[in-house]
Order: sequence, then structure tokens, then C-alpha cells
Amino acid sequence: MSDPILRVEGISKGFPGVQALQDVHLEVHAGEVLVLVGENGAGKSTLMKILSGIYARDEGTITFEGQEVELTSPLQAQHLGITIIHQELNLMPDLTVAQNIYIGREPTSALLLSERRLNKQTAELLSRLGIDLNPRQLVGELTVAEQQMVEIAKALSFNAKVLIMDEPTSALTDSEVETLFVLIEQLRASGTGIVYISHRMDELRRLADRVSVLRDGRYIGSLEKSEISVPKIIEMMVGRVIDEGTRPKAREHLSDPVVLDVQGLTTKSLLKDVTFQLHKGEILGFAGLMGAGRTETARAIIGADPRDGGAIQVDGRAARINQPADAVCLGVGYLSEDRKRLGLMLEQSVTFNTVLASLDSYANGIGWMGDSKAKQRTKEYVQQLRVKTPSVNQVVKLLSGGNQQKVVIAKWLMRDCEILIFDEPTRGIDVGAKEEIYRLMQQLADAGKSIIVISSELPEILRVANRIAVFANGRITGTLRNEEASQEKIMQLAAHGEED
Repeated sequence: MSDPILRVEGISKGFPGVQALQDVHLEVHAGEVLVLVGENGAGKSTLMKILSGIYARDEGTITFEGQEVELTSPLQAQHLGITIIHQELNLMPDLTVAQNIYIGREPTSALLLSERRLNKQTAELLSRLGIDLNPRQLVGELTVAEQQMVEIAKALSFNAKVLIMDEPTSALTDSEVETLFVLIEQLRASGTGIVYISHRMDELRRLADRVSVLRDGRYIGSLEKSEISVPKIIEMMVGRVIDEGTRPKAREHLSDPVVLDVQGLTTKSLLKDVTFQLHKGEILGFAGLMGAGRTETARAIIGADPRDGGAIQVDGRAARINQPADAVCLGVGYLSEDRKRLGLMLEQSVTFNTVLASLDSYANGIGWMGDSKAKQRTKEYVQQLRVKTPSVNQVVKLLSGGNQQKVVIAKWLMRDCEILIFDEPTRGIDVGAKEEIYRLMQQLADAGKSIIVISSELPEILRVANRIAVFANGRITGTLRNEEASQEKIMQLAAHGEED
């Protein structure tokens, strides 16, 4: 194999109370896809931010195209030929697609910005990449998946020699994932080196030329394509063999009390006569393609989006839910798929975020929460969920994405809601932590909690749900018991009505 286009040796990086990286080694060759894996908090994103000029390393060397380099800013890294696509979107919603892609690099005419040339240049880029977007559309009007495609187009507009992709498919539909994979093949053929961070084992098997593993901020090893084995990779990631568990045992929930009864739920924008029941101690899965109405149903139930029709009963009583606070008072908790925008206060501590939905239980006479009591309860959930944090005082924005998600889960567990709606609960979470959350869900159901799980990953739905309601075009096209369900049957129902 030729000399690597990018090599890092002995990289270390620390933050207050946390040693994120310690003596890490990595190399990337031209025209290869290096898949970087590791549990949440293993140091993957920290290393990528060092390579893209966002963070300065404490120790170690970086060699690019045979020359040792200092990466002092993202712009300098981009001009050098290293570009990153972040897991979390980093776009300006009030600017157009074209303005976001070429911000700071806009074409000019007579010293003035040329909108016509900018839009033409963007249209040519999007066409070359197979991305169907209007250069003039405001980014704030796009779906999350479309915004992710803008991020990808922006990164590729730099003609990168090394392209870093941090969980790029987390918000994409199946067709958009296929478009991305075609782009990756084109980039590999053109000699671009790609560092691809993903928790999805199917992506690893399809894309990887090599796999490198980090654990607890240290480099564990690499596997060549011929050596790649998913069980081996998982063992390297977590330092132990993971029992992937089994599908839930068949259980007849229809004889259990109905805790949530939704009849004829309708919205002006999408939902059409959505009807289902959730029983005590049941895990009900919502499956379907992106935009089919799964999240929209959850948001309409909790009062986050207006309903145009339908009735909701909680514990056999008509429920007046006009806003999320009404749902919380009725014991219904919603874990949003967008944890940073809707689930957390990033500038606050782990303790503050964990007790956020239960402040009335921790307030003293003057309205301020009892600090010692709140911290002690938070520590219990941090231990239970294995949240990697130096202390419960840590600011949440400094945690990895997966550990942030665990804090959101802890918040609703502390509230002790009887009905929990988990919307993409393991997005961005590693395989070891996923199994912990699956077991936690089952423990909650065994204790009498009732759970709705919304997931785009069919193996996840089959892994946790007792029954599976399948959505298409804003309505439920069928409900399957787990023992009769399969990925093929779910997809048949998910495609039903797509031509309507």
C-alpha cells in the first residue's frame, strides 16, 4: 500500500476533568474508506475536530501529504484539503442553499456578490452530486434530511483530498443514503481519502476498506477488509463480548388495560384518521418511511403540533392536551429525535437537565431546587444508564452525542411518566449502549410502564416492540404482532398507499 495521505501519531487531548484522547495513531490512504468506530465517548469526534482544525491537540504530530502540518482553523484545514461533515447540522436557516454552501467564497462581479453566478454554480454542484434541491430555497424551510444533503454538498464543494463524515446518514432516507453511497464510490475512485464514522454495522460492511477502533480515548487497532468481522469489531469497541439479546417473547397485551387510546387523529398537513391503542406494560413500535407520519403522530398526541380532529384518552378518561405541559401532567413523556434543540439545555449541567421535567419535586421554599437531593438522584440515573461524565456538574454540551441522549432518557425516567414516547432513542448511540437502552425499555415495561418506540431501523423495532404499527402517507396501514413481523412484511405495509 502507498504512503498515507494523512497520518496522526501520538495525539492526545484533554479537557477539564476529561482525558478525551491519549496517544492515538491513525492513517488514511488516498482512495480508501476508513471506517472509524468506538463507543460514545471513545474520542472519535474529538479526533475529527482536531483533524479539521476545530480543536488544537495537546501532543502528537499530524502529517499531510508527507509534510508535518499545524491545523489552526477549519478554514486552513479546508484549504489544505481536509473537510468534515458534522453529525450535528451547522447551517444558517435564514440563508439559501447556495449561500450556505459557498458562504465566504461567493463569486463576485465588479466587486459585488453575484447571486446569479452563485445560484448557477450551486445548481451545477447539486446536479453533479445527484441532489435535488433548489439553490434559492431557504435552508430553514428544508427537512432535516434535506439539510443534511446541503451539509454534504458544502463539504464536497471544497474538492477535499480527505473527507471526514461523522454519522452522515443519521437523518437520511433510504434513497438519500443510496445517493450518498454512490457519491462515496465516486470519491473513492477519484482518489479522495474518506474517514467515515458510523455506529451502523450494515454501513461498515458495505463501505469499509479498513476499520480502526478507539476505546476510552485510545487506539485499539485496525482491521483490513479481509479481516473485518462484526463480532470482533464490537468486542474491540467495548472490551467485552456483547449479547445482542433476542426479540421480546410473545405476550398478549390486548387483555391488559388500555392506557392510551387514540381515535381518528387527523392534522391538516399529514395525518389521516390515525387510530391505535397502547396497553399497560406494552412496547408499541411505530415503523414506516421518513415522512410517513410517525413523529407527527407523537407530536400531535403531546400537543406540540395542532390537531384537526380525533380524540385521545389517557387511562380511560378524555384528555385535553393542547400543549406539551398538559401531556406531562397526564404522565406522558416525549423524547424528541432532535435532542439538542428540543430535549436539552446544552449550557446547563447534567443535574439541571435531568431534573428539568421534575423541578416541582426539587424546589425549596423560594423556588430553587434542592441541590443535594437533585444531585444524588441524578447520580443514581447516571450510574444506571452508564452516562460517561466526570461529574453531574458537567455542562451537557461537553458530553458526546450518545451520552447527551442518555441524559434526556434520565430526565423522563426521573419524572416517572407512565407513558413514554421514545423517538429514535438510539440515534448516534453505539452498539453497546443500544443494548443497555433496549434492556432498560424492557425493564420499564416489566414494571408496568407503557412505551411507544419510533425508529427508522427495522432491526431495532423488531428487537424491542411487542406490536408494530406501520405508517404510510400519514395513516396506519397495518399492525403486526412481533412474532408474525418481519422486515419484509413491515416494508410491504410501509410502501402501501405510496402511490395514493
